[in-house]
Amino acid sequence: MATDSQGNRPLSEEELQELVAASDAGARDPGGNVGLFLAIVAAIWSIFQVILASPMSNVILPGSVVNNSRQIHLAFAIFLAFAAYPAFRSSPRHYIPVTDWVMAAAGAFIALYGYFFYDKIVNSGGLADDVDKWFALAGLLLLFEAARRALGPAMAIIATIFLAYVFFGSGAWVPEVIQWKGASLKKAMSHMWITSEGVFGIALGVSTKFVFLFVLFGALLDKAGAGNYFIKMAFGALGHLRGGPAKAAVVGSAATGLISGSSIANVVTTGTFTIPLMKRVGFTSEQAGSVEVASSVNGQIMPPVMGAAAFLMVEYVGISYVEVITHAFLPAAISYIALVYIVHLEAVKRNMPTLGNRDVHLARTILGMFGFFAVFAGLCYGSQFPVQAVSAWAPSAAGLIMSAIVIAIYLVLLRMAASVPDLEPDDPNDPDVELPDIAQIYKAGLHFLLPIVVLVYFLMIEQKSPGLSAFWATALLFVILVTQRPLKAIFRGESETANAFAAGIRDLWEGLIAGARNMIGIALATAAAGVIVGTVTLTGVGQVMADLVEFLSGGNLILMLLLVGLLSLILGMGLPTTANYIVVSSLMAGVVVELGAQSGLVVPLIAVHLFVFYFGIMADVTPPVGLASFAAAAVSGGDAIRTGFTAFFYSLRTVALPFVFIFNTDLLLIDVGWVQGIIVAITATIAILVFTSGTMGWFLTRNRIYESIALIFVAFALFRPDFFMDRIAPPFKQVEPAQFTATLGELEEGQSLRLVVAGPDFDTGEMIDKSLVVSVGPEEGGDARADALGFMLIEEDGMVKLDEPMFGAPIQSDLDGFDFYADEPVRITAVKADAVQPPKELVFIPALIFLALIALLQRARVRQQAPATRQGETA
Repeated sequence: MATDSQGNRPLSEEELQELVAASDAGARDPGGNVGLFLAIVAAIWSIFQVILASPMSNVILPGSVVNNSRQIHLAFAIFLAFAAYPAFRSSPRHYIPVTDWVMAAAGAFIALYGYFFYDKIVNSGGLADDVDKWFALAGLLLLFEAARRALGPAMAIIATIFLAYVFFGSGAWVPEVIQWKGASLKKAMSHMWITSEGVFGIALGVSTKFVFLFVLFGALLDKAGAGNYFIKMAFGALGHLRGGPAKAAVVGSAATGLISGSSIANVVTTGTFTIPLMKRVGFTSEQAGSVEVASSVNGQIMPPVMGAAAFLMVEYVGISYVEVITHAFLPAAISYIALVYIVHLEAVKRNMPTLGNRDVHLARTILGMFGFFAVFAGLCYGSQFPVQAVSAWAPSAAGLIMSAIVIAIYLVLLRMAASVPDLEPDDPNDPDVELPDIAQIYKAGLHFLLPIVVLVYFLMIEQKSPGLSAFWATALLFVILVTQRPLKAIFRGESETANAFAAGIRDLWEGLIAGARNMIGIALATAAAGVIVGTVTLTGVGQVMADLVEFLSGGNLILMLLLVGLLSLILGMGLPTTANYIVVSSLMAGVVVELGAQSGLVVPLIAVHLFVFYFGIMADVTPPVGLASFAAAAVSGGDAIRTGFTAFFYSLRTVALPFVFIFNTDLLLIDVGWVQGIIVAITATIAILVFTSGTMGWFLTRNRIYESIALIFVAFALFRPDFFMDRIAPPFKQVEPAQFTATLGELEEGQSLRLVVAGPDFDTGEMIDKSLVVSVGPEEGGDARADALGFMLIEEDGMVKLDEPMFGAPIQSDLDGFDFYADEPVRITAVKADAVQPPKELVFIPALIFLALIALLQRARVRQQAPATRQGETA
């Protein structure tokens, strides 16, 4: 195979599949009866998880199995990890050594320890005895080794360091700032393994209840042929444009990333086709790989799955799943729009040729794509009306009738698919590239959209749990996988129905196995990350991280956010998306909340979690441990480090957006109505495109330096109109602390006041400030409202002092960091009430005028350049 100018060789298809297997599904393939046994175990795991998510789980499964499903989930993962992942590169790939069998069996047994000895543990109140603690310690060691094999050394090393801190945190060699009293082996093992505070905590519970079904759904959808269909549709829509392969790579990766939990698998799956075509039209190996990396990693921030982090956010933030994906959607969508624009600008700058011989109609293409998404969204939304009609007409049989309607729609769509040839993967190295014609191929996969519509309907319209929603969509996929081949054969009048049915059963079998193997790493990641979460709750090290960041930032808010972003990036290195989010959110989310409050920045918790998540996943891009960049370089034959840095440059908008939505939560559609939401979406899209033009150095033509600076300034004004409006008309008016209760009484119900409370810190005794927002209730009068909130006010010595609020009072959790019994009193030092302020959207007008002026300047320059270009061509 040919090499590039650096002497790097693109990996073959077989080598690439081995790369994905080694990172996501296990590199060992023992074959024979052993391979069949492992396949059966994997399929049983998938079937168990499907039954567990079904509405009949409590009828089919014993109560003890349902109650201990996390233990069973981890037992399958540990067993398959030791069976599927060799210990070292030199370890055998085609058989399983005895030591691995022993560790697999021991790991599975100890994972099920809580199931086997459930009554004993319940009766002891979750406290480990002398036998329990040794089993728990062995379980942790086996878990770390399984995680090392499946996820690489990073996760195991980080978890080991945190566990060591639990035992040795009181040592003299530990820096004083992070010292703690330490814990005994019995206490630590109770916390980490016996109770639900550590390994078997929230993260593993989310993996058990939700994540598995979505990973299985993605594996089955891909096995049905949806992945190839999405890529072909993307190339049919965009491949004929300038830089078309890169644009198609972005859209294809977006479609794949919607249901994928792995950026590496996304890179290799779509990259094997897109990267060679990108190189053909003029992208360098590094640029082609970088576009694929940026596209694939972006798939991890795109709802509905977000690399499984969306389900964890539901538990950690305490809001519904619908709210999580609503808040996460707009930043992810405009990030993808910006990436399409980035590759467009690269193509324009390099004057890249187009592929194929089709006429280019950019406007028609854009309208067609928006039309498709509008129709799809309309179908998802409109599906509720026939359901409501059927439910009103025949409430007792509504489920059966709707199932029959779905099957009828499936048969119609499959009849359409049978009228065109099946889609075969194209060879990107074929010298004659023939782009797919959407008018001819769209029928071939419309039935793949049906399970997605079902999923979105149950999630967004019915607002069922993610697990139950994925169950119904997966159940439909079972039907599709088994029946699509034989039904197509019948519709086409072919006589191979029996063979087609057998092939469908084989597709389902392989999909069940693939789903389970793809889950091994995620299950181990959530379990191992539970040790980190358990350490934080046991030792209080989260407060130490806040102190460290505050010390390094000197109290500067922007510097604090930069440090948190950098630490999230470092903590996320080498970790899969799920573990990445658990680690960075456990350690860094509280830092942003606490230090932000001290600086007067009150941020919704979902914005904080998305902030650290965005920076955490950038670790997949950034050298030296950018796993996705290494995978892309293996496909392209480019230099991995240069690919990583180029991908980071392409991902600048992913770095900038978290800073925007921390300060302007409108971007997350928090407390935003429909009309304002549309305005925010339009202006945010314009802003991200303008920001991209500024950083890429090209708008209508090549930018001059001052134009790039001006474009970034315009983007900032569109993203942060409040920054300028607050300086024109301050958003708050100062109120004397002595007027606190009087001001409370004057406000309307639902309005809020901002307070700054000063007092001695409970742990250090040092004076600290904390900002908090209190909302006015329905009570009459300021005193009644203050009492309802829990304020115990004492006015003396010219100060408004606070006594310790009663337990359970609304403000109790906000003030529990203060020492109310120290010599220095806790007091209110500032009160701010909302002031009347002009709409911040007025800032958009001068910003857009400024943008128009830049466009006029560049258009004039383009007109001057055009005659010179024509003269040069004539000469």
